[in-house]
Amino acid sequence: MYRKLTEEMLAFIQKNPTAFHTAASIQEALDGAGYRELLESSPWTLEPGCNYYVCRNGSSIIAFQVGTELEQYSFNIAASHSDSPVFKVKEKAELETGGKYVRLNTEGYGGMICSAWLDRPLSIAGRVLVRQDGGSIRTRLLDFKRDLALIPNVAIHMNREVNDGFKFNKQVDLLPLFAGGEKGTLLGLIAKELGVEESEILGSDLYLYNRDRASVWGCNEEFVSSGRLDDQQCAFTALKGFLAAKNSRSVNVMACFDNEEVGSGTKQGAASTFLPDTLKRINLALGKSEEAYLQALASSFMLSADNAHAVHPNHPEHTDAGNCAYMNEGVVVKSHAGQKYTSDGMSVAVVRELASRAGVPLQYFANRSDKNGGSTLGNIAMAQVSVKCVDIGLPQLAMHSCYETAGMKDTWYMVQLMKELFSSHFQETGSGVLQIEK
Repeated sequence: MYRKLTEEMLAFIQKNPTAFHTAASIQEALDGAGYRELLESSPWTLEPGCNYYVCRNGSSIIAFQVGTELEQYSFNIAASHSDSPVFKVKEKAELETGGKYVRLNTEGYGGMICSAWLDRPLSIAGRVLVRQDGGSIRTRLLDFKRDLALIPNVAIHMNREVNDGFKFNKQVDLLPLFAGGEKGTLLGLIAKELGVEESEILGSDLYLYNRDRASVWGCNEEFVSSGRLDDQQCAFTALKGFLAAKNSRSVNVMACFDNEEVGSGTKQGAASTFLPDTLKRINLALGKSEEAYLQALASSFMLSADNAHAVHPNHPEHTDAGNCAYMNEGVVVKSHAGQKYTSDGMSVAVVRELASRAGVPLQYFANRSDKNGGSTLGNIAMAQVSVKCVDIGLPQLAMHSCYETAGMKDTWYMVQLMKELFSSHFQETGSGVLQIEK
């Protein structure tokens, strides 16, 4: 069961080189399951027992299931993100070198491990905005699906210090070689790929991505490696658990946000109004009052799912001696005294209960007390929607590399936990008392 699910997850990731493709793949799965698309620009009419989704910017998506017994309903929420650290192609994309080479002019998006991108086959993907008849602008997804570029290392003979530590300059060292000869090739290549005229292309958001194929490896085939495991592994598992669950007494919500890697402070990020706008409109379309909405939030629960650091086999000193995680040992619960992770005693207790019911092992992660870690979706989203929330993830190595590693079993564990969340009903019955029922 682990291998089959893992291969499905890796196929999902390989299909999605950018956040736009991730959102489109989730939409495709929802369409196949009979979900109805809603537009933020149109009125919403919801029916009990029906399922819906809404997209923002083509890169963030929120899906929800409306229960049929909603007298004392709450929201069961799982959040993940669709983006990964990458190189974005600039508007003026091409640079000449001596009239012999064409490089792509790029800039870093998020905190990537720069060295991982060197000497790998790269391609270009993203979205292109195309002029249509009648004055409209239409979004087209683009993925060349072939090796198009490469960032070459400098030979050791020319850089004798390369193995002694090297500080990369993103404007000098990390621009990919794209073509030999003259400029003016990328726009024409895009137009040909999409079957449009160059003059019809009005804008784009294009990114490099690593073309190395995902792999299952290890002595017992216990490891998986791929680009974008952070955080498409969590997006995939949230989607699988969401689609597998049934719940008549709650509104189940699966959110996948863009721009987590750059702080979430965009119109489609976790810090935006996307989640509260959606929850408020659900409540309104159900004919319920603002009072009922606030009551629902008080009983609601959220799993903020973003991958976690596993103990590095060569450098265990980077992780806390006790609060550390290993691949294939279960879902990771992340805590931080300064609330970079939103987990607290109550939310940890809830996830322990859900995991116990689902038969899922848990691990616990906290940063070393003398090291600063990263942040994630939970505390950012909670500034907009106040619900009980715990930060979780799946253990992995080389986070923010363009080729990351995780455990074979953990994908299955997360799906089971997500399914348990979406199959449960939460109700605050007293101060500091939360009832969890099927």
